[in-house]
Amino acid sequence: MRVRRRASLTFLLASPFAACSRAWASETSFSAWLEAFMAEARAQGISAATLARAFSGVRPLPSVIEADRRQPERRLSFAEYRARVVTEARIRQGRELGRIHRGLLERVRNRFGVPPPIVLALWGIESSYGARMGEYRVIDALATLAWEGRRADLFRKELLAALQILERGEREVEALRGSWAGAMGQCQFLPSSYLLYAIDFDGDGRRDIWDSLPDVFGSIAHYLVRAGWAPGERWGRPVRAERIVAPNLDGLERSSPLREWARRGVRALDGGPLPALELEASLVRPDGDGGPAFLVYRNFRTLMAWNRSTYFALSVGLLADRLAEA
Repeated sequence: MRVRRRASLTFLLASPFAACSRAWASETSFSAWLEAFMAEARAQGISAATLARAFSGVRPLPSVIEADRRQPERRLSFAEYRARVVTEARIRQGRELGRIHRGLLERVRNRFGVPPPIVLALWGIESSYGARMGEYRVIDALATLAWEGRRADLFRKELLAALQILERGEREVEALRGSWAGAMGQCQFLPSSYLLYAIDFDGDGRRDIWDSLPDVFGSIAHYLVRAGWAPGERWGRPVRAERIVAPNLDGLERSSPLREWARRGVRALDGGPLPALELEASLVRPDGDGGPAFLVYRNFRTLMAWNRSTYFALSVGLLADRLAEA
């Protein structure tokens, strides 16, 4: 989903709030919670007619609660995550789709300054190029999560945003489908992101991130531009940093000009010198010493505005680089 969650394979340890959320869910009936929420929604301008359509037959979904609580036994390394996300099959498919939709992608680039490989990479990672958008009724999924309690405040806001989409007539309830967490369409926007960033790029009067590729690509690029995308700049690059002079310089909270990184011993991946560009860069080593190293620029931080996961942003950049080789 789009704002701002960790990538689905970048995992945390089990939450200490899970037990509290189970107690809350057992003590507060869904119907009582829904009645109180609907009163709040009416106070924020959602009509009775919209609420009736949205919540007709709504029920909490156990599979959504299970997905929200599910925790793996360990955190993936970046190497493992990258192997799952930046696959040769995804690269081949992305290159072919890039050829098929070259004209549309160039129109998006001309308007927003976001290169086609970045748009394709986000499309590919978020929904496998539109093949995996999720089949949950978004209202049911978000109501479940807003009631269940572990991240109730977040999902309460997203549920209100979904109701605003319905109130505006932009989508019908049954057509408002997405992931278990309410992420929607081929670019997997949460409802609040849809309201802010989805655009009508094909000019048909609708913002359709489910079935209109112009709207999907345009909305991806519009999001990035609003988040600060710098046209003409890379996201970053893999580097060799085995002989870096000064310790404790890696991390997004520190940055230096490329020439300073070169002075410290950082080289291009092929062993050559870093490019002579006036760019501020941070050194990121997601698997620590001995693992892969990357110098990342401000567009990397823009990718992290999309998803606050270093793994995710690196994978988008690396997939985009492979797609650009076609």
